[in-house]
Amino acid sequence: MFHLLDIIGTMAFAMSGALTAMNKKLDPFGVFIIAFVTAVGGGTLRDVMIGRTPVGWMLDLKYVYVIIFGFVLTLVFRKKMDKLRTSLFLFDTIGLGVFTLIGLEKGISIGLHPVICIAIGTMTACFGGVTRDILCNEIPVIFRKEIYATICILGGIVFFILKKFHLDNDILYLTTSLVIISVRLMAVKFKWYLPALGNK
Repeated sequence: MFHLLDIIGTMAFAMSGALTAMNKKLDPFGVFIIAFVTAVGGGTLRDVMIGRTPVGWMLDLKYVYVIIFGFVLTLVFRKKMDKLRTSLFLFDTIGLGVFTLIGLEKGISIGLHPVICIAIGTMTACFGGVTRDILCNEIPVIFRKEIYATICILGGIVFFILKKFHLDNDILYLTTSLVIISVRLMAVKFKWYLPALGNK
């Protein structure tokens, strides 16, 4: 299930990147590049920072195939994608939870401090979106009022608190993912935002 969610999250991020690029009226190559960096940007940054090279998607081509499939799917059904935004948002949220966990585990596996692991998990989940927004000339969503990266940090804190109780890994992963997913859904539903800061 963990592996399946990883694949679903990768495809969802690729499709959300492709949709963003189409809204900016980029050509097909530009759309593919934005889809690709959205899907693997966070994992690439994580692997480079922890010295794991070649990075993950270079060693496992299934991620490249998943991204290509998501890109093609978005091109074919682009006129109907507006009706699927709710589904894409849900998958994006699932991906957020899963990729945070992957980053946490990668940090733990090389003996990093929990605070650094949480930072690695947050970057894994969010940096693809940051790269997408910068390339599309948008202010990255994690720097705006919307609660996004904060949820990953919260999930990381929950993960390490629960880890002290020596829970089974499946329960630990499931609970942490559900916390991230639930808070993300509630934040959007109830319009929870961080306060915007200005110079006045």
